[in-house]
Amino acid sequence: MFRFASPYFILLLLVIPVAVIYRHRRRQPVMGNASLSVLKGYKPSWILKSKWILPVLKYGALSLMIIALARPQWGTQQLVVTTEGINIILAVDLSESMAALDFKQKGQIVNRLEAIKGVINDFIATRQGDRIGVVVFGTHAYTQLPLTRDYNTIATIIERLQIGAAGKSTAIGDALGIALKRLEDIPSQSNIIILLTDGRSNSGELTPEIAAGIAAQKQVKVYSIGVGSRGKVPFLIKDPIFGERYIYQRVDIDEQTLAQVADQTGGLYFRAENLEGLSKIYDTIGRMEKTEVDVKTYAEYNEFYAYLLAGALTVLSIWILLANTRFLHIP
Repeated sequence: MFRFASPYFILLLLVIPVAVIYRHRRRQPVMGNASLSVLKGYKPSWILKSKWILPVLKYGALSLMIIALARPQWGTQQLVVTTEGINIILAVDLSESMAALDFKQKGQIVNRLEAIKGVINDFIATRQGDRIGVVVFGTHAYTQLPLTRDYNTIATIIERLQIGAAGKSTAIGDALGIALKRLEDIPSQSNIIILLTDGRSNSGELTPEIAAGIAAQKQVKVYSIGVGSRGKVPFLIKDPIFGERYIYQRVDIDEQTLAQVADQTGGLYFRAENLEGLSKIYDTIGRMEKTEVDVKTYAEYNEFYAYLLAGALTVLSIWILLANTRFLHIP
């Protein structure tokens, strides 16, 4: 990183063009010179033609001195971020109902899982110093990624999620249980779970209510998000006889249970029926769960003014030598 330690001295460079203008406009002497008209036929020597180098050397040396006064520096600046951060577990539903085609992304109809991937990655990009983990669930629930600050890896894992990878059903309680276990891996003053689902719990060993009670005891907030539009929604199926075709089915979201889980743990419940609404939900959660970041700056710079002064003295010495020898001017 390049900088000037005393940048205001650079303003002195404005004096140089003023000095040049004044030099060319200074008054002629009152007494006239002898006529040199008889020498008009003679061509000036190359030495006389190169006399312009004197003012260039003089003002060049002055410029180098002024820049040296500004103290040019080159070095590195390092930012060290010290923060406790918060622990966030993203619990993502991969059940078959997430294949419903009721979301639009950039003008194209996409399923629910594809729609949420970009929103989740945008949310991750806004976090600083937080540890984030991923739990996925369907019929079963398991850890896809433990708590980490490697946001690039998190984004890659989210992008690779596939519908049906954890089974056809929806085990919300088990997902909360696995998420609570992952939060115990690394202690933190603040722990939250963002639960994203589009159905009701119909599988697993742990009920959502019991899991919410455990989360409340451990002071873990659960933000639950119900994803999907109301009523019947389209699904694309592959029929062995008729090929690909669309069918409409109703997917019921157990909003009452999701709201109860959020309320019991001190979190909030949201309903997202489109991509814009889902983005606003994550923005709201991001504003509510902020992290205090302590930034310390360390910098190390090398001074270069000595090189400029050496160059200025060299140029000035050449100017003095030429002005008093080859280009000596006698009034």
